[in-house]
Amino acid sequence: MNKLELVKAVAAKAEVSNAVAAKVIDAALEAAVEAVKKGEGVQLIGYATIAVAQKPARQAKNPRTGAIINVPAKKVAKAKLGAKFAL
Repeated sequence: MNKLELVKAVAAKAEVSNAVAAKVIDAALEAAVEAVKKGEGVQLIGYATIAVAQKPARQAKNPRTGAIINVPAKKVAKAKLGAKFAL
């Protein structure tokens, strides 16, 4: 399912127009992205949890040259699906 199909499905279930459903979906996703960028997690109980994790600095090998490079520490988003996505 792509975004357009999701918008149509949400619009049908909520009995609103596609434009309203698209605005709501966009606003929800933007709010979630902003929260994660601030370092906060997002919990949608039963659906998904998005948390911020810290990856430590490490050394890696450049496959082309074989040189050892230093990779700095960084923050990454980790997502875990909830029970409602169980197949």
